[in-house]
Amino acid sequence: MTHFRAILMFVAAFSVATLSSAEDGDPGPSCSSQATGLLVFVNAGALKASNNTAIFYSGRPENVNNVDRILHSELYGPSIWQNLTEQDLINSSISNYQMLSVDEYGLMRYNIAFQVGLGLRYDYKSGFGWMLKFDVAQLNAVGAFNLNATTGVGELQQRSRYVRCAVAGSERRINIDFGITKKINLTTNMSLDLNAGLNVVNTKVQSNDVEIGGEIYSILDVWDGQTPSYYTQPYEYINQGGLGLGGFATAALCRNFAGIGTVSLGYTSYYSHINLEGYPLYGWQHNVFLRFEINNFIFL
Repeated sequence: MTHFRAILMFVAAFSVATLSSAEDGDPGPSCSSQATGLLVFVNAGALKASNNTAIFYSGRPENVNNVDRILHSELYGPSIWQNLTEQDLINSSISNYQMLSVDEYGLMRYNIAFQVGLGLRYDYKSGFGWMLKFDVAQLNAVGAFNLNATTGVGELQQRSRYVRCAVAGSERRINIDFGITKKINLTTNMSLDLNAGLNVVNTKVQSNDVEIGGEIYSILDVWDGQTPSYYTQPYEYINQGGLGLGGFATAALCRNFAGIGTVSLGYTSYYSHINLEGYPLYGWQHNVFLRFEINNFIFL
């Protein structure tokens, strides 16, 4: 809660400063093309998420989705061992699937994701306003781990000591932002748009897979923590994410078109609580976007 209190204090300070500027400050150059009233907008851009929660998909033993559960299961273990043996990727000292083990887990990272959203805002003549926005992004985390190719018994000859295996995961994030806005006129048709406020982010885990010897296996825990077998029934719905709170700040350069709306190029920085099972951590999200506002909805 310490993080969230700091975010609330920042938003409160921004709101007070914005209101003071709106009442007492210099309104800047006249901008007759800048719309007031209710506006609807859509935006699209790139999202880069903090890698600190990507470790959730690494397959470590302490994770809810872990590699050991499938390596040592009677449902997957024998076929994994057989595949590695046929490709001569493991030493004969590993005589059965129960002897398979992970030697090292690597780092995980999120790829840059595409984010798209829509929202509405209300602007006053002072340049002050408020906004509500919904964005959705599909994030993919990638990494690798090393599977032992030998127990140390016998000679390796030209075989590697490890089998390099890929691991990946995907999640959907929905960001809901509510904040204060301030437009500062720069020229007749250009303005600077500043936003700050509260962020609610909902994270939904969709997949967690590993590639071992060219074959792909899901390590998503549809087994309720049990080792997969021919006798355990998988669950169809898995909920390994949840809601988190945070804050955001945005700066955008706007080109205003009289009677139509604006086109904006901007940047948003989020500092939010990402709620993944076992890894409920705060982290940064960075979004570069292109936004289109339509002001033909000025009826209030």
